[in-house]
Amino acid sequence: MKIDAFTIGNLPRIVFGEGRLSELPGLISSYGDSALLVMGGKSFRAGPHWEVLKRGLVEQGVRFESVSVEDEPSPRQIDDIISGVGCEISVVAGIGGGSVLDAAKAIAALLPRGNSVFDHLEDVGRGLPYEGTPLPLVAVPTTAGTGSEATRNAVLSQRGTDGFKKSFRDDSMVARVALIDPVLLAGCPRELMAAQGMDAFTQLIESYVSRRANPVTDALAWSGLEAVAGGFFNALQGGEGEAARNGRAAMAYGALISGITLAQVGLGSVHGLAQPFGSLFPIPHGVACGTVLAAATEVNMHALEARDPEHRSLQKYAAVGRLLSGREAGEVRSACRVLVESLEEWTRRLDLPRLSEFGVREADIPRIVAGSRNNSMKSNPVDLSDEEIAAIVRKRL
Repeated sequence: MKIDAFTIGNLPRIVFGEGRLSELPGLISSYGDSALLVMGGKSFRAGPHWEVLKRGLVEQGVRFESVSVEDEPSPRQIDDIISGVGCEISVVAGIGGGSVLDAAKAIAALLPRGNSVFDHLEDVGRGLPYEGTPLPLVAVPTTAGTGSEATRNAVLSQRGTDGFKKSFRDDSMVARVALIDPVLLAGCPRELMAAQGMDAFTQLIESYVSRRANPVTDALAWSGLEAVAGGFFNALQGGEGEAARNGRAAMAYGALISGITLAQVGLGSVHGLAQPFGSLFPIPHGVACGTVLAAATEVNMHALEARDPEHRSLQKYAAVGRLLSGREAGEVRSACRVLVESLEEWTRRLDLPRLSEFGVREADIPRIVAGSRNNSMKSNPVDLSDEEIAAIVRKRL
């Protein structure tokens, strides 16, 4: 077996398992006695864990203040938070979904110097390299989707006709600790878990077939794919039965692994399209990924079959098809067809909306295609033409 050269970047210390949230006050206090908690709008504060966390921080002698991030964070919101923090902070804790964790990464990086995120934001900012040292960050996901707890970039968005979705990224921005407690998923609404789960599943598939994939990320991505395939629909059922609890743990694990693998080898055409979808239209990120996953996978496979029928990624797609269907479709092409059929069935079972429900029209396709030529598209297993990218969008209008 020939193994090509590869590099694995920074990873956080990972603390995983039911009940591990109880360790959060101690983890925060290990980095200092003054904390900024970056949180979502209401759900965590309204749940049973908020009062327990506050008591734990007081017992640990940690002073803290909190800020809320209720939607995908904008650069302006990050700058406002930086300028509004009222005391010297020694550690940042992000507790929430992917948007909250992305905001926490940006805040932890910028607080020591107090400068604007526009100084470092890719493409739309000043493009200056980040040369600071971020505050220690503890990342606690309350959803299972983005894997942001394991990545080095903060995705920031501005919606509208001049909208964008861009990253502020640096290797030093990886969280010191990622604490993943599947118990936090118990109160997640089904619709949100479905969309977030499809984001994680998309990230696992895209990193598995990425042109930058390596044996380490392949092994991790496959374990994540197995977890999601076995646990997704059990998690969606909810409740406190063993199947639901195991399903939530599987989804929390799959999301974590998807963040690790995407951070190492990139994504693909689905996430390439998700950027213009999210910046130009009010489409939640997980929905944007989930609703086009089957179409993008089919277009990718057709392009690979036409240009390089022996491409390794076709064999990988086939393996995922066998996993999802439970069928031993021996021949690669038939197993690839089974994959598309399985993804289409997931789309129906999850009742994922079409793009037209968010205002996407045929006339918008050229602008969407132009906006998809980003970092995610660069690691797609095959170079897609404008016409092929447009075909993905049309399939889900």
